Amino acid sequence: MISKKIPNRRNSGATILEVLVVLTIIALIAAVVGPRVVGYLGHAKGETASLQIKNLSSAVQLFYVDTGRFPSEAEGLSVLFDRPAGDERWNGPYMSDPSALNDPWGRGYMYEPPTTDRVFSIMSFGRDGVEGGSGEDADRR
Repeated sequence: MISKKIPNRRNSGATILEVLVVLTIIALIAAVVGPRVVGYLGHAKGETASLQIKNLSSAVQLFYVDTGRFPSEAEGLSVLFDRPAGDERWNGPYMSDPSALNDPWGRGYMYEPPTTDRVFSIMSFGRDGVEGGSGEDADRR
């Protein structure tokens, strides 16, 4: 005669204690890894802003080579995409994506035209949007 084993239903499945232990381990891992990941993301946004400022600076210099002038404060960086009225020497667009005019935190880059020393400035005030700060809140130029 062949005997069939009937599975014991008491031992099939996880106990509440086992589930709680697994959840506790996952929570501990998240508590250790989470802040580091957030720190890396903040650092990456700052690096992205610095690279975008370099690209915008190159585009402004190309604008200068073509037109013989820097963008005015009123025109701002939008002239890198839109032809200024009456300027036939404009040979743009000088950037491929208009979203490049916004920093990684969603605010537009600030542009100051050159003064007598012929130096212009492009900047972002970082995550907090106010001048000064450190870390992710630091200004980028």
